[in-house]
Amino acid sequence: MRPTWARWLPRDEPVRDPGPDLAGLNRAFEALDAPERVERALQILPGPHVLSSSFGAQSAVMLHLVTRVRPDLQVVLIDTGYLFPETYRFIDELTTRLGLDLRVFRSDSSPAWQETRWGRLWEQGLDGIEQYNRLNKVEPMQRALDSLGAASWFSGLRRQQSETRARTPPIEFRRRRYKIHPLFDWTDRDVHRYLKTHALPYHPLWDKGYLSIGDWHTTRSLHDAGGQEGMRFFGLKRECGLHEG
Repeated sequence: MRPTWARWLPRDEPVRDPGPDLAGLNRAFEALDAPERVERALQILPGPHVLSSSFGAQSAVMLHLVTRVRPDLQVVLIDTGYLFPETYRFIDELTTRLGLDLRVFRSDSSPAWQETRWGRLWEQGLDGIEQYNRLNKVEPMQRALDSLGAASWFSGLRRQQSETRARTPPIEFRRRRYKIHPLFDWTDRDVHRYLKTHALPYHPLWDKGYLSIGDWHTTRSLHDAGGQEGMRFFGLKRECGLHEG
């Protein structure tokens, strides 16, 4: 008898709760290539579907890959108010070029108000950085997903990006919501090949040694950081919290 998950891929009926069959669903998705993962996820995982993007170093890949299949997909950007000027210009460039349905969410407190209340949180050690991330990234993202009614969330996480992402599966099911990682097994070479094939740009700071790009105050180039571990959050942590828990 075919396992339950094997019957899901050709069907268009939404899968609501995979239960113990999530492992089987992941095995099925591992056998697909990235475009097929996007297509199948849109077919069988419940909507609304959204795509989140940091518009970081290699973000053009996911934005192009997913919106080529679903051009009207809502793209969520969390704007902390502290992104690099180059990032804001990159956002405008890709939004126009790819015709993105961009939805921007921010903290309820402006950067100036936060600094008045708590000072520069990113300069207050690990606790300060975690509070900063909760205010400016985690809470706005949760609000975005809730307000858009997202049942399935596409993300560009890859196993090769860091040790914390080394076990990223194709699909997760958390807090009654699916999270899909079509590029989970892609290497940097795969990313470069896709960008080149489709004439897509890296983030403009890539050529200056910024391999991971977030806010200007907690992002360092590879040269300035002295290694990959120190490129974000002064080496105190690697993840901002959006993809944790």
